[in-house]
Amino acid sequence: MKNLKNVCVISARGGSKGLPNKNIKVLIDKPLIAWSIEQALETPEIEKVVVCTDSIDIKKIAEDYGALVPFNRPSEISRSETPKFEVFKYALEKCEEVFCEKYDAFVDLDCTNPLRTSKDISNCIQMFHDRKKNNVDGVFTICKSRKNPYFNMLEKDDNGALKISKKLENIIVRRQDAPEIFDHVASIYVLDPDYVRSAKNLLDGYTEGYDIGIEKSYDIDSNYDFQLIELLIKNKLVK
Repeated sequence: MKNLKNVCVISARGGSKGLPNKNIKVLIDKPLIAWSIEQALETPEIEKVVVCTDSIDIKKIAEDYGALVPFNRPSEISRSETPKFEVFKYALEKCEEVFCEKYDAFVDLDCTNPLRTSKDISNCIQMFHDRKKNNVDGVFTICKSRKNPYFNMLEKDDNGALKISKKLENIIVRRQDAPEIFDHVASIYVLDPDYVRSAKNLLDGYTEGYDIGIEKSYDIDSNYDFQLIELLIKNKLVK
């Protein structure tokens, strides 16, 4: 991985409806965002760790934990409904502008998922660079889905009756016989900068998944999530 420039951006807005100020809420012994910053700083493939935020409080905490905060996140892309990819585009453009650099990979870490490790981040980056020769646009975290639309996910038909969401010609009676389904885990994204600039969304091109495992797939969007993840970490239930 020598001579490859990989910039890492952690996006964290100040507003949160599900759990107010969740990005700086103390988890165990440090603010939630600090978990992601420390993981990124421990990842040898990452050259710079940048936090993109609209919050003065988040900016101060991020800098205290060693991240760079060289630009502010505009209010127009700091709303709850702002697509993640729009933030990617802005952050990449600002990093290139501020640091006068071009990057081989754009890495984004969701600060609401503290269960990953620096090894997971390294694995994603290495997977991306290995697969780039096969024209892969990006790699992001996934895990095997707990439910399967071919087996045990239901939806109502026009009459209100429950039916299997995706019906095959032959009815699936065992979960192991159903097509493999994955959950999108909002944790690690490693993307080609050209793809970030040109794509409309994450799945616009050819992306592949890094299976991080179900036990690391939880993220924080509510107080329940926060307490669950705190319990997992305290009891060392995630490796």
